[in-house]
Amino acid sequence: MAAAFQQQIFALDARFNAYRAPNNPNFKTLYIRRRSQLLRENAKFKDIETIKKYINVRSQLLQRRYGVQDNISISSSSSRPRSSSKTSMAIDESPLNTNSKKKNDMTISENYAFSGVHHIFDQHTDQVSVVKFANNDRSKLCCASHDGTVSICDVTATPPKVTYILQGHTKPVTGCDWSASNELLVTCGLDGALSLWEASGGRRLRTVRDQLAAPLLCCVFQPANNNMVIAGNARGMVEVLNISTGIYPRGGSSILGGRVLSIACESSGRMFWAANDKGVIVSYRMDSAGGGLSKLRRCCVGGAVSCLSWSPWLARHPALLVSAADNSLYLFRIADREGNLTLKKRFEVSQSSCSVKSTFCPIMSFRRGVCVVSGSDDSCVYFLDIEGHADHPVVNKLQGHASPVLGVSFSYDESLLATSDVSGLVIIWRRS
Repeated sequence: MAAAFQQQIFALDARFNAYRAPNNPNFKTLYIRRRSQLLRENAKFKDIETIKKYINVRSQLLQRRYGVQDNISISSSSSRPRSSSKTSMAIDESPLNTNSKKKNDMTISENYAFSGVHHIFDQHTDQVSVVKFANNDRSKLCCASHDGTVSICDVTATPPKVTYILQGHTKPVTGCDWSASNELLVTCGLDGALSLWEASGGRRLRTVRDQLAAPLLCCVFQPANNNMVIAGNARGMVEVLNISTGIYPRGGSSILGGRVLSIACESSGRMFWAANDKGVIVSYRMDSAGGGLSKLRRCCVGGAVSCLSWSPWLARHPALLVSAADNSLYLFRIADREGNLTLKKRFEVSQSSCSVKSTFCPIMSFRRGVCVVSGSDDSCVYFLDIEGHADHPVVNKLQGHASPVLGVSFSYDESLLATSDVSGLVIIWRRS
């Protein structure tokens, strides 16, 4: 319980940080990092009544200082009962404490109770729209920013650090993806460039221009053949590139229309989905060897699709999670081998922009439900139980950002969660 109030204190400081020293962003970042450090150092203080009084008094003082009303509720940030936890910077080797309850005995809100902030990265000067942990490696995190750079961070180092800053794009970077072995990284940007990087040394290996000379908005490796990259551009084209040769294969392009904002592949790589700013989602079959594309089925939602996320398991059916700019998070069941989508549920999440991301939580087999996590325009991070009660799907809410949350990414073992926002701040959250 004390950890939840610690998080509320940090959230309060983060909200008012937007008004603090408006002409000095470096000071604001330094201030919020120092506040986070002080909260960690005082994490063992557990007098709940004193903490409540502190939050109320501090809220009043900040409101008087900056002339802004802030309605703060003194309660747990989880909408369901959750276990008490310690705010510690040490990261356990196992995702869950083996001395605590067994996985099968824990409620879903207890499984997704986060004890606080592990680290804050502030190396970017503009919004970070994509964050992505490496495959089966919780130490490596990639951050793609509109300042034109990409950073690779070592999250589990002591202290966490930025390992490389990848410079090469001349305009905002809009997408990134790790290869299956994490040896390579592919990025794309509004400069129309697809770049391949050596992750271990930060060296750029190849840059290929979009074949229509259009801005690129998303890119992913083909899971079964990392020589192939699938990308979407601002002129509505879905295209396949052999990144090893720098050649766009014949038959590897298809017109979707609008601006292609998101792509998600199933694990075999034989099928993927692409979506645009018109709310259109299309499934494709891909020849993994030659790169040829076949358009399959079409589905429409009520707003621009900012993110697609695929999961192989949802009540024994694969599923697609869709973030749309009509304040919706859609859950579709993949009905057949043609990629037909059947709407299972829709959730209300504040997201009117074209950059908010969402994702399935990677470990679901031991849960009393299935959880997804989403950013939002209201500066919060939401955990939703997609198989629970439709009236109360939110099982936890993280409040630490002071601006809209765009990127979300779980480490493979769910011990860490990375979130990024419009100001360029990246927060690493540690699970209880």
